[in-house]
Amino acid sequence: NLSRGREILERCGDRLDVYGGDDATAMELMLSGAKGVISVTANAAPRAMYEMCAAALAGDRAKAAAINDRLAGLHETLFVEANPIPVKWVLYEMGLIEPGIRLPLTLLSERYHDTLRRAMKQAGIN
Repeated sequence: NLSRGREILERCGDRLDVYGGDDATAMELMLSGAKGVISVTANAAPRAMYEMCAAALAGDRAKAAAINDRLAGLHETLFVEANPIPVKWVLYEMGLIEPGIRLPLTLLSERYHDTLRRAMKQAGIN
């Protein structure tokens, strides 16, 4: 919750390091004073997430937003099913891991394959 994160930052100041836990709101939270993000998107697009975070932490809204806009589809679609099912599928599609997943997780539903492929293409990681 972005507003809750901002409230914590306002109330605690430098007495507490705040990290985002949601890729979709991480940029705004960092621009508000958070120290970083625990990211799912970074598994599939590590350089882009690093660059977005570095820009946000430096206060460069324009650069951070440009990168974040490119990643927005991934931020959303990596949660079409329970984490880490979608991100593991993306890493398999990228040729970075072997196919398959351990129970109790199941393979990504085929109906999401094209959705994730579009998000990958938009992010430049296909």
